Amino acid sequence: MDGLGLLGFGGEGWALALLKAAAVTLALSVAGFALGALLGALAAAARLSGRLFLSLIADAYATVFRGVPDLLTIYFLYFGGSLALTAVGHWFGAQGFLGLPAFATGTVALGIISGAYQAEAYRGAYLAVEKGQFDSAQAFGMTRLLMLRRIVAPQLLRHALPGLGNVWQLVLKDSALISVIGLIELMRQAQIGAGSTRQPFIFYIAAALLYFAIASATGVFFGKAERLTARGFRSG
Repeated sequence: MDGLGLLGFGGEGWALALLKAAAVTLALSVAGFALGALLGALAAAARLSGRLFLSLIADAYATVFRGVPDLLTIYFLYFGGSLALTAVGHWFGAQGFLGLPAFATGTVALGIISGAYQAEAYRGAYLAVEKGQFDSAQAFGMTRLLMLRRIVAPQLLRHALPGLGNVWQLVLKDSALISVIGLIELMRQAQIGAGSTRQPFIFYIAAALLYFAIASATGVFFGKAERLTARGFRSG
């Protein structure tokens, strides 16, 4: 079968399999980024809290997971977690090796990794908010919760979005690493197709185009979000 036939939707075509794998890649990336947003927000809050113990923990988290290779983090979570799960399973009479679900493990790994980067984006965005606005809000008698909702959150999001867009691209590319623990995402499906048909060039080009399509579409989303959050604020 020729190259175009391999990428078709016919009986021997791989288009549907590649599109399904691309959907897995997108779902994995979104889940990992969302978890990272939560972890990053908590880490940023800890660093800004003024409490030494919390700040040290947040600093250690960001330093370790920004310095350790991402693949090592994935291996550590999967094999370390699987060994712990196997030990617990043996206590209850299970036999053999019990592996963690690849998608869930990948989500946690991407969340931990991206959270270390998102923490810096949130912290920098908070520090970019003019301090005089906090004093004005307190002078008007705003509670901390109301000040967070009306003043801090809109401006924090505006300042953080460019950095978060970069972190999203990192998460999307790192999702390809989750194939090493058995998840059939886009990169793994391309490898399977290349090995089965001995046409690696066709499948890797197709995978690259799908990654580019996802990155472009989500890049447009972040661009629109930046323009939306910038409305009502004067530049300069």
